[in-house]
Amino acid sequence: MHILTLTGSPFETGRQLGEFGREAYQQKIRATALWRMTSELQASTSCVAMRELVEHHFPLIWQELEGLAAGLEAPIAEVFAWNCRGDLVRSTSDGCTTVATLTADGAIIAHNEDGFPQLRGDCALAHVRPDDGIAFSCFVYPGSLCGHTFAVNEFGIVNTVNNIRAADRPSGLPRQVLARAALNATTLDEAIAVLTTSPRCGSFHHTLAQAGDERLFSVEATGNASSVLPLSQPYGHANHLIHSRLAAQAQVITGSSAARQQRLAQLLEKGGFDADGAIAMLSDSHNEALPLYRQAPDDPDEENTLATACFILTRQEVLWQVFCTDRHLPEHKGSVTR
Repeated sequence: MHILTLTGSPFETGRQLGEFGREAYQQKIRATALWRMTSELQASTSCVAMRELVEHHFPLIWQELEGLAAGLEAPIAEVFAWNCRGDLVRSTSDGCTTVATLTADGAIIAHNEDGFPQLRGDCALAHVRPDDGIAFSCFVYPGSLCGHTFAVNEFGIVNTVNNIRAADRPSGLPRQVLARAALNATTLDEAIAVLTTSPRCGSFHHTLAQAGDERLFSVEATGNASSVLPLSQPYGHANHLIHSRLAAQAQVITGSSAARQQRLAQLLEKGGFDADGAIAMLSDSHNEALPLYRQAPDDPDEENTLATACFILTRQEVLWQVFCTDRHLPEHKGSVTR
């Protein structure tokens, strides 16, 4: 996996991210059916309305998007639509699985990042150090804003994100922009507020915790309502709505998503787990057709596990590891001290 260090103004960090992902975006992403669908919608009423909301509410993130487009050498309207794909299209090729548990010292959050198999080798771990703003590290896809995968910021806030294929997508801010905005939070409550109180279009699930804060949350945020669930027991989420408060919301649940949630329930019956146990769960292939750890070239959702992150939160710091095909030795690791 590539390592990026992005510095400078919002436009400059976006431009550097775009330059990194230019080749993959131009040659691979633009060849997908999903890109063609979003491109056709770039001038739609919904997309134009989202652009106006982003420019008004998050002007610095809009500058990041402008820089991203410049680095990709692509029109801003096209790049913005691609970053609104989960808001414009009902079902996208993003999956992901997360497990989390409280510990005596804090929490453990581990996450499988599932995306287009053809982008293996084209993604990166980005360390973003803006001239004016909060630093963070996250997994990034070519052509996309930071924030909608797994991340930790300098205030020890960990945020992992799962796709939700909700049917209703009302007028509001794009989900990837809200996920990026949450990385600017200094407290757990602030991050949750960004994700749940803003008018939004598309839906995401977030697992959130902060070093030095004893709480752990599962947040399902849709355009119609949000559910903030404090976690007290080991927990797993496989990218569809499962909170009782949102049970009436219409959504697409793929066969893989249903199978992964069922397998998580079986594995979590064993009780608590440590970091090694979390990685073992996310490496599970008990269901050969629809496993948690996804590597099949013919995956029915067009998704493979591209990276797995494990965050260990304590009172003073966040220790993180990122695993790729070697499920025993992390490819990258680091820490954030508060």
